[in-house]
This record gives sequence, C-alpha cells and structure tokens, in this order.
Amino acid sequence: MNNTLGARLPRSLLLLRAALPLVPRCQAHLTRRCLATASTSRHASVTERIRVDHAEDIGNRTVAAMGRTTSGKALRVRKYPTFATPEEERLYRKQHLAAAYRVFASRGFDEGVAGHISVRDPILTDHFWLNPLSTHFSLIRVSDLILVNEAGEVVQGNEPINAAAFAIHSAIHKKRPDVHAACHAHSTYGKAFSAFGRELDMITQDSLRFYKSHGVYRQFGGVVLASDEGERIAEALGDGKAAILQNHGILTVGQTVDEAAFWFLSLDKTCQAQLLVDAASKGSGHAPKIIQDGEAQESYKQVGTPEKGWLAFQGYYDEIVAKTGGDFLD
Repeated sequence: MNNTLGARLPRSLLLLRAALPLVPRCQAHLTRRCLATASTSRHASVTERIRVDHAEDIGNRTVAAMGRTTSGKALRVRKYPTFATPEEERLYRKQHLAAAYRVFASRGFDEGVAGHISVRDPILTDHFWLNPLSTHFSLIRVSDLILVNEAGEVVQGNEPINAAAFAIHSAIHKKRPDVHAACHAHSTYGKAFSAFGRELDMITQDSLRFYKSHGVYRQFGGVVLASDEGERIAEALGDGKAAILQNHGILTVGQTVDEAAFWFLSLDKTCQAQLLVDAASKGSGHAPKIIQDGEAQESYKQVGTPEKGWLAFQGYYDEIVAKTGGDFLD
C-alpha cells in the first residue's frame, strides 16, 4: 500500500495496520523463549547425570544392562553362576578354560607352542590348570588339561607343560590371590606394541578398560624360564588386569578365565588401535585427543569391571559351542 492511499485510510484502520506486523514478531519471540527454556531443561537433566538404567537392580546396573517389559517384569542379565559343590565349579572352570583356548585359536593367537592360559583350581587353590605343551589350541578339550601344583609337578594329566608358562603363571597366582586366571600369547598387535615398552594412551572408550589397570615390564630377559623372571613380571602387573611385556607381548588376568580371556582379546585390539593412531598422527601431524581423568575414571566403572569382563566373553563362548557342537567339553 502506497503512502497516498495510506493517508486516505481512517485512523482506526491505520492503527490496526500498524499492529498487525507485531503478531509474527511476538510469536518469534515466544518461540525463542520456548526453545531457550527447553534447552535449559535438557541441559539440567544432563548435568544431573540421571542414568537411564537407574531403576535396575545392582546386577544389571553393574554391567550397564536394562531389562523391563511393558508389564513391569524385570529381565536380569546372566552372571557368573553359583555351584552346589566345588567339583561343579571345577568342571565349569575347566570347560571355560578349554573354550578360551578355542577362542584364541580362532583369533590367530596360536603361534607354534607359544602362549598359555591358566585357571586356579577351586579345591586345590595352590594348583592350576594349563594346556599340554604340544596340543594345538584349536584341539584342546577338557580332558586334555593338565593340573600342576606350586612346585610345577603334574598332578593330573599325561603330557608336559610349557616351562615358561609355569614360571609366569605360578608367580602371578602366588602374588595375586584375587586372580584365578591368566592369559599370555604372542598376538601380532600385542607383540608390535610391546616393542615400545610403554603404556597405552587413553584415546578410545575401549582403552579405558585398562585405565590405571595395566603395567609395563621394561626388560627382556629372553624366554622366561627362571622363577625370578616370573616374579618380576608379576611385580610389573601390580594390582592391575594387564601387563605389556617389552619386546615380548601382552598378558592379562582376571577373577575368572572368561574375564581374563576377554581382557586379552580387547587388549590386543587396543594395541592395534594405538598403533594405527600413532601412525596416522605422525603422517597427518594431528595429535590424538586424550580422554581426561575424570571421564576415564567414570567410564572405567562401566567397561573395566570383572563382571563386565566375564559377561563380554559369554558371546565368544556361545560361538565356540555352536561352531564345535561342544566337542571341547569332553
């Protein structure tokens, strides 16, 4: 409308015309206020850090599991079983030890006769079970396992064991009563990263499984055959779940063989990721972002607990049972 026509309009219409543009301006203002209010509300809920699984029982919350049906039924995640007798637990440990060997073989952790996994006997607690030295990991059955005492004498079984395995595992089992299983193998990425004799950087969520829970053994004394060498490795492990053995490889421990085996699988992949990041950083000139201690510490409670390690291995156990028809259980 031009100025001439506007000048001929009654005063009441001119006032109405002047007021009309205010409507969208007010709406835009109100919209901005609503968005600002919503944003503030969302921010507050984040800062309160209310867990989405806050209504779950402690068993589910420990491993960050949620399970509740529309009818209100609680679904509980599986956990380490209870046993009626120590003999039942002994069989369970041996079955999962044999499964761990099969899993290691399927992941390529089976170079020659190097590598060993042990589990403490629940009855003779100063004894542990190991693999026979010359049996390939992919063929190990429960009936093949060797029980040795703290002197290295075979108590059950008809095959010799790896002397280096005894030197390492006996020292760890003596020093760490809380450790019931230990794993060591010459995995490719574990070997490659061990050459640097350094700890992992906290650069991925998965690396946080080892946050302040791994050490470095910064010596190489050849094949570990001396008992004092095993003791030094146990010292380097400290109270953690893993050790980088310089120029050698990696080692992990756990309260169960399932836990120790999963930590080994994860540690080898974490070493691979570290090597890739280091190479990419050198090529691009970009430094990786290190996860800060506060976030790392909180995340560790979700990804680095014994319960989470045990649970994480169960899928691998199920896979081996399905692939083999459970023949390793004999």
